[in-house]
Amino acid sequence: MNHQETKEERTTHRHVSDKTQIQNRLKRIEGQVRGIHKMIEEDRYCVDVLVQLSAIQAALKKVSMHMLEDHSKHCLSDAIKNGDGEEAISELMDIIGRFSK
Repeated sequence: MNHQETKEERTTHRHVSDKTQIQNRLKRIEGQVRGIHKMIEEDRYCVDVLVQLSAIQAALKKVSMHMLEDHSKHCLSDAIKNGDGEEAISELMDIIGRFSK
């Protein structure tokens, strides 16, 4: 796999532009969460809060799908090439199972 050290300490090397794009998306999501916190504080209408929560869920799903695609194209592909495909596929299926709950 394209990882280092033990399972708990594994890392992946991402392209700088990809890393920046993901970090920017997460910063926007973080801002949206703070906005919802403020909406709750101000007793905003429930439907308005729910619309914002839905937007956050969609944004997180988009980041998640990007990460799954990147993992499949790079980490999983490398693992298969290096003879570690069974373990990597099992790991991928486990994470896909978590997303489908």
